[in-house]
Amino acid sequence: MYAKTGSIEQSRRTFDGLVEKDAVSWTVMVTGYGLHGLGKEAIEIFELMHRQGLKPDRYTFIGILMACNHAGLVEEGLKYFSEMQSVHKIEPKLEHYACMVDMLGRAGHLDHAASLVEKMPDEPDAGIWGSLLSACRTYGNMDLGEKISKKLLDLEPGKAEHYVLVSNLFAGSGRWDDVRKVRQKMREMGLVKNPGSSWIEVGGKVYNFVASDDTHTESKEIHRMWRELEEKIRGIGYVPDTGSVLHELDEGEKEELLRGHSEKLAICFELLKMTKVSILRVYKNIRICHDCHNAAKLVSKVMQRQIIVRDNKRFHHFRDGHCSCGDYW
Repeated sequence: MYAKTGSIEQSRRTFDGLVEKDAVSWTVMVTGYGLHGLGKEAIEIFELMHRQGLKPDRYTFIGILMACNHAGLVEEGLKYFSEMQSVHKIEPKLEHYACMVDMLGRAGHLDHAASLVEKMPDEPDAGIWGSLLSACRTYGNMDLGEKISKKLLDLEPGKAEHYVLVSNLFAGSGRWDDVRKVRQKMREMGLVKNPGSSWIEVGGKVYNFVASDDTHTESKEIHRMWRELEEKIRGIGYVPDTGSVLHELDEGEKEELLRGHSEKLAICFELLKMTKVSILRVYKNIRICHDCHNAAKLVSKVMQRQIIVRDNKRFHHFRDGHCSCGDYW
């Protein structure tokens, strides 16, 4: 519970206080560290579990592979994936392959990731193709990306999020005609993208924000707060990352869109309402973008607050201008 709600330190204190630790509690701690991007700590716990004579199971290996993935520890991840089979005689399932493909793809080893997919004993699911497609966009591999796009849309043609991934692939390379074709196809099929949203809890009530949201009763104050924050963080090096905006707009329009991202609105509202709270917590339904990530780091510095953002992949702990992920996510 503590790990899943962002309190990884309290999770570890509770774990350390257990009189008897079984394989489940060790696995939960390994997975918890992985969820927070603390790969080295996850490895330390995993190795200590092994020295204590407890055998890891397939769930433990999901945890340690996820931890290696989130921390970019490719060599370690490959080692554990091999040992899982050769030493512990555990046959990898779809979840293990998903961790490995995502890990290799995020690190830029696209050929290795694609090769691993081809060797899988079971058919890869949409999640595996989707993570590989995202990696293709990140590293600009259009040839492989277009092949994967076809496989993904053939596998699940009615999922709007898959078309968004394909659209983002083309947008990342400036192929706006192809972007328009994908979006037109979505309209013809009646597919609608779920908007990115962020939510926070203030005074026992949950507040939800979507991008460019002006419906909140205190929208003017929220946007004013962001303008003030933006001026402060520009003074210590913030430059809007307009590459995070995958739309055919000029630079000024892109910067204005970035100002309305949901996590920025949520952070500003928390700052307005929770002046005496040292930790701000934001939850998101999609991955945090590069611009909001950079902005949150600098806001944590100028406001002297810890900001914890839980996106759809993992936790980010922003403190004094740095993030726990080490800018790898």
